[in-house]
Amino acid sequence: MNSNHKILLAPLQGFTDYRFRKCFLKYFGGIDACYAPYIRLTNDKEIKKSQKLDILPENNVGMPVKPQLMVNSVDDFMLVANYVKSLGYDEINWNMGCPYPMVAKRSLGAGLLEQPEKIKSLLEEIIPISPLKIGMKMRMGYEDTSDILKIIPFLNDMPITEVIIHARYAKQLYKKGLDYDRFNECIALSKHELTYNGDINSIDDFNRLKEMFPKTKSWMLGRGVVSDPFLPQMIKSGNKAYPDNRKEIFKQFHDELFEDYRSYLSGERQVLMKMTSFWEYFSMSFENGRKIYKGFKKSKTLDKYDDAFRFFSRFRNLIFYKLSFKSFIFKGFSIVKPSPNSALINLPNSRERAFMKSKKSIPLMGVLGSLLSGLQN
Repeated sequence: MNSNHKILLAPLQGFTDYRFRKCFLKYFGGIDACYAPYIRLTNDKEIKKSQKLDILPENNVGMPVKPQLMVNSVDDFMLVANYVKSLGYDEINWNMGCPYPMVAKRSLGAGLLEQPEKIKSLLEEIIPISPLKIGMKMRMGYEDTSDILKIIPFLNDMPITEVIIHARYAKQLYKKGLDYDRFNECIALSKHELTYNGDINSIDDFNRLKEMFPKTKSWMLGRGVVSDPFLPQMIKSGNKAYPDNRKEIFKQFHDELFEDYRSYLSGERQVLMKMTSFWEYFSMSFENGRKIYKGFKKSKTLDKYDDAFRFFSRFRNLIFYKLSFKSFIFKGFSIVKPSPNSALINLPNSRERAFMKSKKSIPLMGVLGSLLSGLQN
């Protein structure tokens, strides 16, 4: 059991908005707090409507949500903080972790990390006048992981509520390895309790990291949760087994998420782009996930998307009956040998065959073969 460990949902731009958070918390569990994707002011010093909607209390009923901002000046901090305070929040998280060049080159996000003295000066001026408590989320540095060693000492002397560290430097983006040795240095150096963030994509990942950092009791998960929404509760319970109705729960979650975005977004293209971006992560939970993702990515209309998901729903539970050989080759895809009690598969009807033929870069039966081989577990 890991019930004494805090599991936090990371703020992923384009993914973990209030619609996702609402659906996630309805069907899954294990999250102690959600962090809303960062608020960044426009050139006119305005907060976008979508960012306001994301943190409105009425859109986050029953959710433990912490807003996040990304700024590099006192005036910008105060503008956002005062708005967040007006909604009834008492804490805000400062993003110094976003690694993307279009952000970092403006000395925002992780771009601030190579300027430790500026960070110190900003905090010294902001903390006495801030209407909100302040937490920090950051990478270990910009060019390498050494910047964090210059930042933690002055954070120790400040009333920061939390320090969340992604164990990479910015220029890595999400590639290459994490600097576990540096995180251990941070633990030894920091007077604040640290939250670990970075590549927790399975319960085995969590258990390995828990052994590496036995003093750490707070963990932030992002892409791992979108890929496998069951993961936080599995970590909390210490149980690797999925619920027996895993597939039904996921379908209900997907359907509600889909309808929520369809009711909000304008036009088929926006809905398809949004849901296809989710399938890039959802597919990671299954063997041959890239082929599954490709089937959805090639859907150019909502009808075709519905067809693709109908295949996903229909065929995920099918198994073959009393095959006399170890595996069955079906149009180039290998299907695992079933149990003796399995039911006989139904062949696709004419509409379904036409759908599969329409996927020109996928061989006939490619979608079916991918899903069957990917969803055995």
